[in-house]
Amino acid sequence: MNMLSFLFYCFIVTFTPGPSTLMIFSITHQEGTTRALRYTYGATLAFGLLLTASATLNGLIAAVLPSILLGMQIVGSLYMLYLAYQISRKSKPKKSSQVESVATMGTFKAGFITQFVNPKVILFTMTVIPTFIMPYYSAASALLTSVLGVTLIGFLAYTTWVMFGTIFKRFLQRHQRIANLVMTVFLLYAAVMMWV
Repeated sequence: MNMLSFLFYCFIVTFTPGPSTLMIFSITHQEGTTRALRYTYGATLAFGLLLTASATLNGLIAAVLPSILLGMQIVGSLYMLYLAYQISRKSKPKKSSQVESVATMGTFKAGFITQFVNPKVILFTMTVIPTFIMPYYSAASALLTSVLGVTLIGFLAYTTWVMFGTIFKRFLQRHQRIANLVMTVFLLYAAVMMWV
């Protein structure tokens, strides 16, 4: 196994912007670090569960994944459009009903659910273990170590986005309308790129 390629792939996929990382960044600057961390914990748990499912059900997933990919793309695209809409609404002055709507985004549950409709995460978790680990290692301990290692890399990626959101919070709040529009555009781009 080429460990360098494996780690490079894991870091590139988990640290680059996607629906979860953009949501973490947005929640951090809108709701604060505590709420973003709650979301991050939920996202990390779901990420680990998806990796575990991939390692455990590899044969079944390989057979079923192509047939459900279209459905995942549709649901994922719609969810990204919904997230883009939620972020774009935050660029306007908050009304009391909007505050409640935004507050529900920075929760453990929201972070957890987001991963199961995030095509980037689904495809990564369903391919990384079978591609890089299973051809070389079949022992349960090796698979468990790999799942925990990749989950840790994902957690580091998410907390890095929380840190960036915290560091740039004042700047983002001063330029809130522009920051939210940029994040909205990135999510729209991600939704469209799933079909290209």
